[in-house]
Amino acid sequence: MNKAVTIAIFTLTGLIGLTAMVYPFIQSNLALEIGSFSINIGNGSTNQPLFTGLILVICVAVLLVDLQGKAADAKVVASLGVLVAMASVLRLLETAVPGPAGFSPIFVPIILAGYVFGPRYGFLMGALTLLTSALITAGIGPWLPFQMLVAGWIGLTAGLLPHSAEPKREVLILLLFGFFWGLLYGLFLNLFLWPFVTGGPESIINPDEGLTASVGRYAAFYLTTSLLWDLARGFGNAILILAISLPALRIMSRFKDKISFQTA
Repeated sequence: MNKAVTIAIFTLTGLIGLTAMVYPFIQSNLALEIGSFSINIGNGSTNQPLFTGLILVICVAVLLVDLQGKAADAKVVASLGVLVAMASVLRLLETAVPGPAGFSPIFVPIILAGYVFGPRYGFLMGALTLLTSALITAGIGPWLPFQMLVAGWIGLTAGLLPHSAEPKREVLILLLFGFFWGLLYGLFLNLFLWPFVTGGPESIINPDEGLTASVGRYAAFYLTTSLLWDLARGFGNAILILAISLPALRIMSRFKDKISFQTA
């Protein structure tokens, strides 16, 4: 029952997030009705607090469902807090000593935590890491809820990866996964940014055009503004995973065994 509730929560989260991100391909002003509340998700800059609050409510709901089903206990919650804090410190160091292009070290802990502890833990790790790191680096803005959602999806999908008894194969799976999400993260985040920027006539949004033309314009926008940054993020993820994944996985796996965490 608890697993079904969690799946329903994640499904609703995904639908809300994807709708908010792809609204430029639908129409310029899209409203989402939830009961007696109306959320205008066509303007991310004015709805950022509400959208962020919605994601936090989802995170709390997932934790409560897990605690009720005894899939998590105080040790697990504490471990989540420690890992979120450690990943947030990495982002603080990143702002002090910027890395190359779009590379950020915070995604690898999210990937490894999701891979070891499962999709629910991974989602919470991703969403809360982006929130906490934004608070300590003054990175709060209309982009924050989108960053939280996509980082949560990174951790969630990492928890769905197949596990292998061969360490080299395991590293290869994680390496390719990290590279893939390095690109996909930028692809999703730029969907939020696209309607608010100006550029060449072939890349700026035109609400009066059809879906095919809009996709072509976004592809031109993405290739000219984000691809190189996202490649740097993807290669950075892959290199960092190659360097630290084996010892990090051993440490996390030993801790998981000690607390008997359920990864369902």
